[in-house]
Amino acid sequence: MGEPFRILFVCLGNICRSPLAEGVFRQQVQEAGLSERFVIASAGTGGWHVGSPPDPRMCATASARGVEIGHQRGRHLAPGDLLHHELVLGMDRQNVANIRKLAPRDLPPSRIELFRSFDPEPGTMEVPDPYYGDDRGFEEVFEIVERTSGALLEHIRGLRGW
Repeated sequence: MGEPFRILFVCLGNICRSPLAEGVFRQQVQEAGLSERFVIASAGTGGWHVGSPPDPRMCATASARGVEIGHQRGRHLAPGDLLHHELVLGMDRQNVANIRKLAPRDLPPSRIELFRSFDPEPGTMEVPDPYYGDDRGFEEVFEIVERTSGALLEHIRGLRGW
């Protein structure tokens, strides 16, 4: 089987978008029977919410759609994460820029991507941050993440021949 595919989802605080992406992608991987082939995690470029659970509104939105993320805890992105993961996906351009600032010079640029570069309907290429908005923003983010995660999984399966 070889080494598992290590993937890391990154947003600003690791309490809305990236924990959702971790949870949705993990569920899709499980449903595909591929859990042993992946290591899935999330982190934030800012350290304000280290140790905190995801935003209650994101937990409620995810739970209503059958994805449980409340057990996750926020963590701060570390330089070692970039060496440890095969693919690091930022939720927006600013996250990607912040991730790249931490990257060693010899890290292949393809290891850091915008999450929505895998979205069949990429729109602005960014997952909007729902933190300061209303419930509809959380629902929109769920729809984006679910769709993009499915396409991402198929992309990785194609690369690995699974």
